[in-house]
Formats: sequence, structure tokens, C-alpha cells
Amino acid sequence: MKVSGKTRVCALLGDPAEHSLSPCFQNAAFQHLGLDFIYLAFTVKAEDLGDAILGIRSLRFHGLNVTMPHKISVIQYLDELDENAEKIMSVNTILNQDGKLIGYTTDGIGALNALKYNNVNPRNKKIVILGAGGASRSISFILAKEAEELVILNRTVAKAEKLASDIHRLIEGYGRIRWGELTEENIRKELQEADILINATPVGMSPNVDETPVDKRHLHPDLTVFDLVYHPLETRLLKEARMVGARTINGLNMLIHQGAASFEIWTGVKAPIDVMMKAAEEELKRRI
Repeated sequence: MKVSGKTRVCALLGDPAEHSLSPCFQNAAFQHLGLDFIYLAFTVKAEDLGDAILGIRSLRFHGLNVTMPHKISVIQYLDELDENAEKIMSVNTILNQDGKLIGYTTDGIGALNALKYNNVNPRNKKIVILGAGGASRSISFILAKEAEELVILNRTVAKAEKLASDIHRLIEGYGRIRWGELTEENIRKELQEADILINATPVGMSPNVDETPVDKRHLHPDLTVFDLVYHPLETRLLKEARMVGARTINGLNMLIHQGAASFEIWTGVKAPIDVMMKAAEEELKRRI
């Protein structure tokens, strides 16, 4: 990779950011397409975020990804939000357009594209989402317009109800939306007729690899199980889903496709998904 004074800089801001796979797959994509871009990652503490964005403006960085814990707090420092980011009130991608910082969210479209990449069409399906945090919120806003029925289960029922209420209030063309408490009984009941299950909780993430949000007795062969956790690549949930004959999609798919959507916002060029996926998989193997 050749870097010069003309190279456009994109970066990730998060806390922490050192573990991120984004630099490896974004730089692989830039290099594959011969684009004069470079991608870096910076750990930025919450109290330093305003100064960091000021620095981004001064240094004329071209684009940013924003991850936890800054997806909401960064909004106050931006000049404009795209329609989806404004509705969801979460930003994970920023474009510096001639000095104007525009915020986007690509989490939802990343999940939708990950499903389609794996030949799963969510149109007119029953989708059950576990969790009602930031990732679930972004995904629910997008999939509510695809699904015949969307069920949001969360340990704090009020958060699930609030998310469903916001979807009703802010978007058009959604299917039936329900919510409930994340309990084993509700999971059992809802999964019986479900087509797609999405785990948007951290349950099963390393180092707690023996945990799963769903008892394997409630999984079935007609289900697609999409776990947003990508470390480990095959969580206990996915392993047990595969054992009963269900289709499985790991969290790396979500990471790559939301990153690809960011890539396309910054470059205006179609992202090389296979190149990005291969680079991320190789980096994960190297870290094991």
C-alpha cells in the first residue's frame, strides 16, 4: 500500500478500538480496488470525543466509523444526519463532505445485506430478535419493513416496548410488531413458527463461550439463526443450531456488510465483499 500526502484517511473511533477487525478488511478492500485510501483505528475516551471530532475536521479525514460507546453521543458534533440515522438516533458512519460531517447508520442495512448474501430473504417472514439495544434498534427499523411479523424480546420489557413504539411512530410500511420479556417460555413459544432468529445480545461472546441465549430444544431445522457475535466465529448458539439442521449465519457477516455499506458511502464504489470477508477471516485465525 502506497501512502502519500494525497491519500484519503478513514478511521474508526471507539473505546476500545485496538481489537477491531475493520482496519484489516477495509484496507484490503482499498488495496484490491487500487483506491488511494487508508483506514486506521483510534481509541477515544468519551470525554475526549468532542476534541477528536474537532481534530477530524482540522485534519480533513474523509470518513469515520464510530463504535461503542460513541454512536449516540457523536451526533451532537455532526452537521447533518441521513434519514435513517435521524430516526434511529444512532450513527456508526460519518462522511466528511467538503467540511460538512454527515452521519449515517449502516448496522440495519448491514444485517439485511448479510441475510441476503447468505440467500435468506426476510420478506414476509416471522423474525424474532433477542435484545433491544443499539444493534437491535438499527436492525429492527430496517427489518420491520421486510418482515410479516417482527418480535422483539428483551430482559427489560420497557426497552422492547419503546423500540416497537418508535418503529410504529417513525416508519411506514412495517409488518406486525410485537414485544415481550426475554424468557425461556417466550423464546419457546415464539420460535415454534419463526423463520429467522437474530441474537443481538452479547450472550455467548468470548470469554463466555459456553453461554447461549436459547436452549437447543427450541431450535428447529426450518429456522435461520443469525448471531451478531463474531468472537468466537461459531458461538454455542450457532453450533447447536447447526446440529439440529438450521441454517446459520455468524456475526462476521454483519460486521463485513455494515463495513461494506460504510465503504460505499466513502468511496462511491461497490465494496468487494468476498475480499473483505477473506481478510477478516484470516485475521481472526491469526489471532487465535
